[in-house]
Amino acid sequence: MKHQLPCGNQIYYELHGNENAPISLVFLGGLSQSTLAWQAYLPAFTQNYRIVLLDLIFQGQSDNPPQFRTFKEHAEDVNHLLQSLKLQKIVPIGISYGGAVVMRLMYYFPANIYKAVLMATFAHKTPFFDAIGDSWKSALHAGGYPLMLDVMLPFVLGQHYFQNPLIPIETLKQMRISHDLSVDRLSKLMTATAVSEDFRPFLREVQIPTLVICGQEDILCTPEMHQEIVHALPYATFYQIPSVGHTLNLEAIPQTIELIKNFLNN
Repeated sequence: MKHQLPCGNQIYYELHGNENAPISLVFLGGLSQSTLAWQAYLPAFTQNYRIVLLDLIFQGQSDNPPQFRTFKEHAEDVNHLLQSLKLQKIVPIGISYGGAVVMRLMYYFPANIYKAVLMATFAHKTPFFDAIGDSWKSALHAGGYPLMLDVMLPFVLGQHYFQNPLIPIETLKQMRISHDLSVDRLSKLMTATAVSEDFRPFLREVQIPTLVICGQEDILCTPEMHQEIVHALPYATFYQIPSVGHTLNLEAIPQTIELIKNFLNN
């Protein structure tokens, strides 16, 4: 389904689960992900929750307007969709880029947010984080998404995944490339990260119970960066998953499902 934003652009979303459930889970994917990244989570939550999967502007099946969007502007888009759906008790769940958008939702639009889940994400950037981003951008402009993917995967998959992949690495590459992510779309998404400010001071004002999950082997958004998020949020619970990297919704599906379930029921 498509939802038209005030600017005229359309955002793609899917509704799943129990339409009478009091709590709605809203999943936001990483930089080059789409709603497909969350399909494995649906069976675990459809019985007891209303579920919204969506592609941010520039992602998946959403529109590709000329100007990039900041994380705050992405959050405004998501909030407009959620208001149109008249959801009252929302749990946004975001990974990486999507987690950065969730943090803006928590700060700027907290009214109907019941709890929140942040996975493999960042509230501030380090010089090493910026250097990784620069390498991805250079690869993208030199060889498109296929070359960017070659450069990106060692930073977003843990070393244990390469030793024992759930999906073979070459198959994973072909699956991602088949999504036809353009240089233009990815460049606009990456610009939001490049211009983003340190959001830790804003998080100190957020009163929403939050689960923060990271992988022990995440070298992009390190455990130390997640600890900074936890220290900033007044009501945060932290969990580090051993032997996995950055892409938790591929590398650690059973573990993250269990953590989210326990957090929602607690």
